[in-house]
Parts: sequence; C-alpha cells; structure tokens
Amino acid sequence: MSYVAVYPVASPDTPNKVLTHVEDIAATLSAQGVRFERWQPAMALEQGATEAQMIAAYKAQIDALGYGAVEVQRVSTDHPQKDELRARYRDERRYAEDHACFFVAGQGLFNLRVGDYVYAVRCDKNDLLVIPAGLAHGFDIGENPHCVTLRLSRTQQAPVPEFTGDTAGAGFPGLDD
Repeated sequence: MSYVAVYPVASPDTPNKVLTHVEDIAATLSAQGVRFERWQPAMALEQGATEAQMIAAYKAQIDALGYGAVEVQRVSTDHPQKDELRARYRDERRYAEDHACFFVAGQGLFNLRVGDYVYAVRCDKNDLLVIPAGLAHGFDIGENPHCVTLRLSRTQQAPVPEFTGDTAGAGFPGLDD
C-alpha cells in the first residue's frame, strides 16, 4: 500500500502524520514540489513482460511528461548484488535534474529530506514519483527486494547523483520496518 509518512528530522521514531489515500499523498507531496500519481497501463502486462512491452504500456503517460529516455531497472530477491544495491540506493543523494521513477511492479521507499522533515514515500505498482532537481533523498528496496521500475529522464545519458554524505536518513524506518 502506498503511503507518505512525515517525520521531524529530530525524531525519526514517530511520524507527525501518515497518509494512505492517493489524493492526500499527492497533495502533501505537491506542497513540497514533488509529483505523485497513479498510472494505469494502456495494455495488460504479463509477468515476465519485456522491457519494450513495459515501456509501451505506459508510453502515452511518459510522453505527456516530456521524458525522452526510459531505463528499466529490476531488483529481486535472487539478484546477486541486492545487498550492495540496497546500501548504495539508501545513500542520500540529489540530482541536477528531476528524478522520475515509475513502479511497474513491486515496491520501494523513498526518504525525501525537506528542511526539518523527512517525507517517507512508499511507492507500489503503478505509482509515479517525480522528485525535483536538487532535493536530497535516499531509496530503500528492502531486505528481500521486488522492484521493477522505469527511470525516466530527459536525455539518453542517465543523470549522475551527487551524494550528500549526510547519514541522518539512516535513522528513519526502512521499507521492512
């Protein structure tokens, strides 16, 4: 289930609020410049769909956003580097351009640091999250990941993250907590 939990940076144990309705999640995140939407595929996708089929199923929505490049990323429990990927993804970073991620399957948890708050955003199948350029965030795939995403960008060259080195986000609940 998708949600947003808003934590004060000073107290990562208890969120100020937790929202689970798509409209509430979208409105709360929009106030911070973050876009959250739920998309439906133009055609049914079977398990094991090819990258081309996944992209085609959401092409109209991708094109409407103006993204010219799409990269499919898959991480599952049998991925040989799942632990290394999880550690790397959780490191707080920012990008010079928007970070747009659409969930074809599975789930993941983004921790967005906005001023004195962390917005923990759990995304599930059919969720789009667009994090504005410059906003610090980390991403957790969990101990037993199942995550198939479309990473959207404006150019063919994948954006390069700038790691903040801030470890405060490590104290907040992860996907499995």
